[in-house]
Amino acid sequence: MEEITLQTPAKINLSLDVTGKRKDGYHNLETIMQSISLYDSVTVRKCGSGLSLQCDSPNVPHDSGNIAWKAAEAFFSEYPGTGGARIVLEKKIPVSAGLAGGSADAAGVLKALNKLFGEPFNEVKLVDIARKIGADVPFCLRGGTALARGIGDELVILPDFAGIRVVVVKPPFPVSTAWAYKNLDLNALGERPDTLTLIAAIEEMDILTLAQGMRNVLESVVVKAHGEIGVIIGEFMELGALGSRMSGSGSAVFGLFDNVELADKAFERFHEKYSDVFYAETIGREVEQNG
Repeated sequence: MEEITLQTPAKINLSLDVTGKRKDGYHNLETIMQSISLYDSVTVRKCGSGLSLQCDSPNVPHDSGNIAWKAAEAFFSEYPGTGGARIVLEKKIPVSAGLAGGSADAAGVLKALNKLFGEPFNEVKLVDIARKIGADVPFCLRGGTALARGIGDELVILPDFAGIRVVVVKPPFPVSTAWAYKNLDLNALGERPDTLTLIAAIEEMDILTLAQGMRNVLESVVVKAHGEIGVIIGEFMELGALGSRMSGSGSAVFGLFDNVELADKAFERFHEKYSDVFYAETIGREVEQNG
């Protein structure tokens, strides 16, 4: 086997709470992450030596500034003297959107390299490598539904919350994650999620309770600067979504639906105004898309 192509899914945050600031400057989180059927394509080819990266999007780095490149470097640093890789990314997940597109690509590179080189690492070791690359990479490596703590890298796997219709809207501006956390006021987070109630709703596949209980405290800072995000959330609710929230630090907003006609209508309505609108569904860990 010399080449592997994987379809790497985006994630949304069904809830996001910030529980404090750490001594290292990062924030402690408590967030429920969920994989959805919006994919990048990651192709990794085994080479004798060196790294190269090609991408169809001009909005991402094509060199060591790309987190997928960093993932390959991290793999080879743990498994030295083994060779190199050529990475090709086909992007569908928008960047700077809070959908973990870069982290998904990095996770795909780790999985592909591990397979190409005879699976030298088990999942526990791969997650350990992933943790050094970026906070969302461990989740993207595992996928499905999970509670994440710490900086988002300490995972508790939850039952699959699969098959829920999701419409995602990415407005035409990015949001910097670093900016969002830098400007976050821990004394003015607004309404915070009841994480235990949300986990119970996931366990019982109670879509309505989950959707109505979704909260993202980063909206307290991001929506003030980008009011359009709040408008999109309101439009989702008017269009019949069971719940709507910003994903991660934005700028993407998603709505959950249990009615196909309402989901179709919302997709069409948003597509009249925005170019980046996606119709997807929540997926479980067992769904690993191979090209």
